[in-house]
Amino acid sequence: MAVLTICNQNRTLTDEREIRDYLGTLGIDYERWLTTDRVAAGAPPETILDAYADEVEKLKAAGGYVTADVIDVAPETPGLDAMLAKFDKEHWHDEDEVRFVIAGSGLFHINSGGEIVGIEVTAGDLIRVPRGTLHWFKLCGERRIRAIRLFQDKSGWTPHYTDSHVDRDYAPICFGPPQMPLP
Repeated sequence: MAVLTICNQNRTLTDEREIRDYLGTLGIDYERWLTTDRVAAGAPPETILDAYADEVEKLKAAGGYVTADVIDVAPETPGLDAMLAKFDKEHWHDEDEVRFVIAGSGLFHINSGGEIVGIEVTAGDLIRVPRGTLHWFKLCGERRIRAIRLFQDKSGWTPHYTDSHVDRDYAPICFGPPQMPLP
């Protein structure tokens, strides 16, 4: 279940409806999908996409997404640090960033007009960060995430970085107060 931290208010939300409603005010979609016994822990990507085919097709139709895949990263993933370095600085994309987490966890920070919100996503969480939204992403402590991703362009998306460096002021740690600005 997601944990949402409104950093400048030192306020944390853990109720699904409150999280969905708050993120909705920022234009971000949040949902919970059931994951219990849907796929085995080590299932191949094709099995995962088949298990969630109905939900993925609905998202494709609603958002104009043309392709879906499964990303699976773990501490032993070759080049993990370089891969993560692409996304841990404030950036935006030309298309939506859609993730449904199957396993593991990660932390999105959203910069909404100077208000910073941290949302930790875990298994069962679906998040859609709209195109043009300033954000950055870090893995949580276990450095593991497996997620279905959807794309509006078959070539995927490229991060467009800002020069704000605001991401440097937020600790890359999940769960509550460590998401607060560093002193």
